[in-house]
Amino acid sequence: MAMTLRLTDEETEALRRQAEREHRSMHEVVRLALVDRIEQGDRSEHIKRLANEVKDRHAGLLARLAE
Repeated sequence: MAMTLRLTDEETEALRRQAEREHRSMHEVVRLALVDRIEQGDRSEHIKRLANEVKDRHAGLLARLAE
């Protein structure tokens, strides 16, 4: 899929500098940043699900500890 990404001049310059630091194209830097952002969201959702499972499984113990 192709898409247009509109950046300010400052954002474009920051992206260009980052691409140079990483020896990558600006396209690749943006693509990798997007992949990283999606993976972070997936991890956060997974952690929330696990925390809720622990909370539900140990609700009695947590209630006693709160007393």
